[in-house]
Amino acid sequence: MAEIKIDGKLFHERISHLTSAWKNDNLRNRDNDEGGIFRNASSILIMMGKVEQVPELHKNNAMHFWLLGYEFPTTLMLILLDTVYIVTTAKKAKHLEPLKDGRFPVKILVRGKDTEENEKIWTEITSAIKNAGSKVGVLPKDTSKGPFVDEWKKTFAEQCKGIEEVDITQALSTAAFSIKDESELRAMRTASKACVGLMTPFLLEEITDIVDNDKKVKHSALTDKVDKKLDEQGWWKTVKLPNGTRLPSDLDPTQLDWVMGPTVQSGGQYDLRMGVESNDENLHPGIIIANMGLRYKSYCSAIARTYLMDPNKSQESTYRLLLNIHNLIIKEIRDGVIARDVYAKALGLIRAKKPDLEKHFLKNVGYGIGLENRDSTLLISAKNTRTLKDGMTLVVTTGFTDVENPQPQDKYSKKYSMLLTDTIRVTSADAVVFTGESPTTADACSFFFEGEEEAVATPKKEKKDSRVGAVATKNITSTRLRSERNAQPDEAAEQRRREHQKELAAKKQKEGLKRFAESTGAKNGTEVKKFKRFESYKRDNQLPPKVRDLSVVVDTKNNTVVLPVMGRPVPFHINTIKNASKSDEGEWSFLRVNFLSPGQGVGRKDDQPFEDATAHFLRSLTFRSTDGDRYEEIALQISNMKRDVVKKEQEKKEMEDVVEQDKLVEIRNRRPAVLDNVFIRPATEGKRVPGKVEIHQNGIRYTSPLHGSQRVDILFSNVRHLFFQPCQHELIVIIHIHLKDHIVWGNKKKTKDIQFYREATDIQFDETGNRKRKYRYGDEDEFEQEQEERRRRAELDRLFQGFAQKIAEAGKNEGIEVDMPLRDLGFHGVPFRSNVFIQPTTDCLMQVVEPPFMVITLEDIEIVHLERVQFGLKNFDLVVVFKDFSRIPYHINTIPVEYLDAVKEFIDSSDIPYSEGPLNLNWPTIMKTVTADPHQFFLDGGWSFLQAESDEEDAEEEDEESNFEIDDDEMDEASESSEEDSDFGSNVSDEDDEDEAEMSDEDEGEDWDELEAKAKKRDRESGLNEDEGRSKKKRKH
Repeated sequence: MAEIKIDGKLFHERISHLTSAWKNDNLRNRDNDEGGIFRNASSILIMMGKVEQVPELHKNNAMHFWLLGYEFPTTLMLILLDTVYIVTTAKKAKHLEPLKDGRFPVKILVRGKDTEENEKIWTEITSAIKNAGSKVGVLPKDTSKGPFVDEWKKTFAEQCKGIEEVDITQALSTAAFSIKDESELRAMRTASKACVGLMTPFLLEEITDIVDNDKKVKHSALTDKVDKKLDEQGWWKTVKLPNGTRLPSDLDPTQLDWVMGPTVQSGGQYDLRMGVESNDENLHPGIIIANMGLRYKSYCSAIARTYLMDPNKSQESTYRLLLNIHNLIIKEIRDGVIARDVYAKALGLIRAKKPDLEKHFLKNVGYGIGLENRDSTLLISAKNTRTLKDGMTLVVTTGFTDVENPQPQDKYSKKYSMLLTDTIRVTSADAVVFTGESPTTADACSFFFEGEEEAVATPKKEKKDSRVGAVATKNITSTRLRSERNAQPDEAAEQRRREHQKELAAKKQKEGLKRFAESTGAKNGTEVKKFKRFESYKRDNQLPPKVRDLSVVVDTKNNTVVLPVMGRPVPFHINTIKNASKSDEGEWSFLRVNFLSPGQGVGRKDDQPFEDATAHFLRSLTFRSTDGDRYEEIALQISNMKRDVVKKEQEKKEMEDVVEQDKLVEIRNRRPAVLDNVFIRPATEGKRVPGKVEIHQNGIRYTSPLHGSQRVDILFSNVRHLFFQPCQHELIVIIHIHLKDHIVWGNKKKTKDIQFYREATDIQFDETGNRKRKYRYGDEDEFEQEQEERRRRAELDRLFQGFAQKIAEAGKNEGIEVDMPLRDLGFHGVPFRSNVFIQPTTDCLMQVVEPPFMVITLEDIEIVHLERVQFGLKNFDLVVVFKDFSRIPYHINTIPVEYLDAVKEFIDSSDIPYSEGPLNLNWPTIMKTVTADPHQFFLDGGWSFLQAESDEEDAEEEDEESNFEIDDDEMDEASESSEEDSDFGSNVSDEDDEDEAEMSDEDEGEDWDELEAKAKKRDRESGLNEDEGRSKKKRKH
């Protein structure tokens, strides 16, 4: 105890803060018998017994750490609103003596071996309790033991019979422990980073080494190895976190201690309760759960991760749902939110995605943490009504228990559980995840491996690509042309696709009927047009002064033309005027003003509907004057005003879907992650120069070096897709961001796509004759250049992919993940004017190399139709119809026909219904019919009219093929009929024979022409016989 040094200033600050909150709560609730969180207590009693063999952190321990910085066993602390009594031994009292010099009175009573003196001390304490009031605040769940505690309990029972004990557990949590100051948060951040260091670089590497080498290691042996690593002080100085950073330089490893010993579970036996110990079973390569908790300078942190070894699709889907729930909870936690509302949001997501997993979900998804390893008053459960505050620290823990595995690999895999735990800090904006450096994405936590024991005749197992996602890996083929592939597998695949498409079409039809069951009219299409009303002036005195002259006045300020009508000035808003013209007849000039009125327009431009059938409308007004120049000026002013107003309305309409973003919260206490020397598209105005991209708390910022004002902020909440496009086969390497809502950037136009790129070729690379060429000949220099080019490209890919991963990590609360294009599944097409290479990703179909960019989200697609699919054409077109019927269908034209099977397979594997037809359809007319009454559209069969066209085309092909498979009689009849109808039939031959007979009577010999005709006849007859024989052989087959 010689090294103990108590911070007296901090003690008096915190005790004053506690008593102030206590006084205020009692004042607010003095008329309430039950009181507030302090229960109208007049004193607070904190008891500590002897040292426990297995130390547990409860609120009495936390109170000592919070006030004194140390834990003092066999000590009683009585807190009044104006005094603190401390009863302890003589040795401990020496360390507490400096507390007497502060602003808050502290009285230290020293216990010894004299029984009478000890009784006097107890009497003084009980008297202070009784004098303070009739209620004393205690901790009911206090587990303190020992002679010191027993002696006090006996004294209290004898001398304080009229004193009521009230529970102040929540009061201490609210007023003392839950909201942390900066020094407390710093200790928790350090503890969290230590947890990350033990979990991700060390424990994960141990697990993967065991699985890869098929070692037999017990769970308990593995956790013992982690436990020993805590005491290796040299290791803490060298450990690197997943993001490349190191632990704080001022970390003192001697102050690290376990608060929840490391636990590893696998093999179907899972217990997600806190503090369970690892069993003696061997580590099983399936679903592996690892969790641990550390404390640093008395402040705790916890972390848990689930690692998936060769998971099946069901397990991957469950983990992705768990990760979405985990990120949703972290996103929802902020200042002012009620704990039960967070749990309700998580439960709502499960019910929407996979309701069958609700019974496997945890009963609470988090709790408070700090000086206590678990603050039960801050449970995030369905019943807790406590409000979260800025400065609180929580453990968010989400999981599923005992989920049935539909495809178990062995007896240990029949059931599995999953768990994710992070330590976070509550703020007024997005929560700060202290353990966020340890990745939780599906890609980072999933590991795939192939079996080593394979038979010789067994085909090689396909290597799984973690980027493929919903797109099957078998779609990636080594050939591009259909002629190079085996025809039999294509026929089987086509049949499989047809069956699957029938299921998708039926499902889409049901969804459409359900989706628009209550809709009538054009609710999903264009809105019902209403008669537009405009207001020029609210009062008469707002009219321009010139109207007193009863002349035509053009008021550009109010977009109004004031016309004299029957001796009164009448204002007409410019939106009610169609046009104005001036004409001359003799010495008179005429000004004609035409107005917009219902019924006069033709076609789609007639946007003036009838509101009142009995109303009268003004069509035009004509004025006469000898001042032609003035009328010409007025007509020009009206035309210019009309043009400007139309232009403003178009700009306003164009900017309707531009959403104003929240402000970017910059990182102040450290340097943000930066990607320098990158260009942006859409490009800024002026000279093209590279800028830099920075990652901040809630978004990223691009800044141009020319002007500090030329910058664009992209919030994580507005990011829908994040793509990384490597420079392989391309001239640039790209980080592309597709937004949820439009933003204004660059040339002041709205955009939904922002792209950061760098050219892969180094223009500054010296390709002229240098010193090396004096001594080398041949292709050595070119070979070095190629190697250097490959190295530069690989370095660029590594740099940009790493930065994209950092963006995803920073924005993981918004569900951001890095997506990469699958070049092997790409195809050429023309979405705009140029032919580009279009590539699918896990969630999209995209082209981001050439502007304008194309990003189509697969989940937004209603149906895909393939046009111009017929024999003989080298290209076909693809039309995407979106679920939002107000969006114009998207066309990708001139796709080479060799990609047809690959495109069909990609669409089918993405569970998107498709159809095909030989002609281009009039999609504006089709979508107008759909949006006019969607419910009736689906009642009439929905998209089945597209499928019917495909079925008719298939039927025609089958009919054409069936002509070669008729029976013998039909073939004979067909042959006879063809001979009768043919110009080269037998009748013609007979006539030739008769002619020849007549000629033979006249001439005894035959000339060369006659001989040639006979030869042709015999050739025809023999050819016909050969055809008949050939057809008979075909029928036999």
